[in-house]
Amino acid sequence: MMLYEFCAENVTLLEKAMKAGAQRIELCDNLAVGGTTPSYGVIQAAVDLAKPYGATVMTMIRPRGGDFVYSDLEIEIMLADIQKAKEAGSQGVVFGVLTEKNEIDVSKMQRLLEACKGLEVVFHMAFDSIPAEYQFGQMDWLIENGVQRILTHGGPANEPIEEHFAWLDELIEHAADRIDIMPGGGIHLGNRQQIIDSLAVDQLHGTKIVF
Repeated sequence: MMLYEFCAENVTLLEKAMKAGAQRIELCDNLAVGGTTPSYGVIQAAVDLAKPYGATVMTMIRPRGGDFVYSDLEIEIMLADIQKAKEAGSQGVVFGVLTEKNEIDVSKMQRLLEACKGLEVVFHMAFDSIPAEYQFGQMDWLIENGVQRILTHGGPANEPIEEHFAWLDELIEHAADRIDIMPGGGIHLGNRQQIIDSLAVDQLHGTKIVF
């Protein structure tokens, strides 16, 4: 069965999305910069709205737009936000931390992962900033460290996702059911069936995934 994850900026469209078939919500603020952490009140409201539909809420943990290289202070902010997301009832969190060489920042990721006990963890599209030749090895690290899912466009965000099917196929094959690969970015009602037919995935992500 295909699961549709609706990427939501605040709670305005949540009920409409769930009535249209979204079974999971990625909750953000500031989609114009790719999504940042929503407020505690917004998370709590989204969790309450999702309950009657049996939908789950994944909260974006990202203190600002821009790159994914975070200072120690920003990591402290993210740790506090993970705790607040958990308190607000979010079932999972979504984040990614890279070094200046665009590889996973292992020590900072481990600090964040330690704070995520009892939560689903998704590594977001920071993954697409990792050079392709390192992505298999970096995926293995995420698997070894208990990350459940990778959100990926399969390549540069400004290119149609259809151009990245070959690489997404390779990522899915390498994942080998050890971690979920969830395509996202530029997926909408008009092309989602083509993606379902082309890729061996059981979940898709987007702001226009269900309407």
